[in-house]
This record gives sequence, structure tokens and C-alpha cells, in this order.
Amino acid sequence: MNVPGNLKYTKDHEWLKVEGDEALVGISDFAQHELGDIVFIEVETVGEILQKGESFGTIEAVKTVSDMYMPVGGEILAFNEALTSKPETLNQDSYEAGWVIRIKISNPDEISQLLSPADYSTLIGA
Repeated sequence: MNVPGNLKYTKDHEWLKVEGDEALVGISDFAQHELGDIVFIEVETVGEILQKGESFGTIEAVKTVSDMYMPVGGEILAFNEALTSKPETLNQDSYEAGWVIRIKISNPDEISQLLSPADYSTLIGA
């Protein structure tokens, strides 16, 4: 499993890439592997302010539908619209082209509560 060292992770398998007071959020390589072929993604929360742990959208795979959760609280600034027509991008490149949302971080202190790459690797047994 690919676990980039420049990201923070959640126990629910989302990742966070901090860029100043904003961040990109996506699902981990482990999550996309467990879900299987991703066929649809829905994010209807752009413009909303959500708390850490709240669901910001759903991801549908051939096998199941799963919620995606905010790794930290913040305002959802954008959804990666490319995923609307090509949801399989999440299977192919979950850390770069497959980012899901861009957020403005409300409380930077919450970042320290996330898992390091080493801790996340331990969690998934990588």
C-alpha cells in the first residue's frame, strides 16, 4: 500500500495535505483498494462549514457505498469536478489527481490529532 510521507491520515482512511490555511482531502490508497472499482462520487457540501468527523460526501463502488468524513473542521471550498465524469481516477491516482475536496481549515490544532504516515501504516498493517 502506498502511504505518502507528506500527508496526515484518519482512522477512516481519508488523507489531508496541508497547504497553508487550506488543505486537500481525499481517500487513501488502502481505502480505494478495499472499496474496489469506484463508479460514482457525490459531494453536495461545497460552501458549507463542517466539523471534524462530519460526512462531506459519499463514494460508491461496485461493492458498496461509503461516507467520506472531514479529517479536520473547515469550509469546503471546492470539489474535484473531474471525478464526476471519471470517478475511477480515485482507483488510479488517489493521492494526486484523485483529491476529492479543498477546504479552508477552521482549527489548525486539529491537524496534530491526525495519524502520521507511520501510524497509519501500522493501522492498515502495511
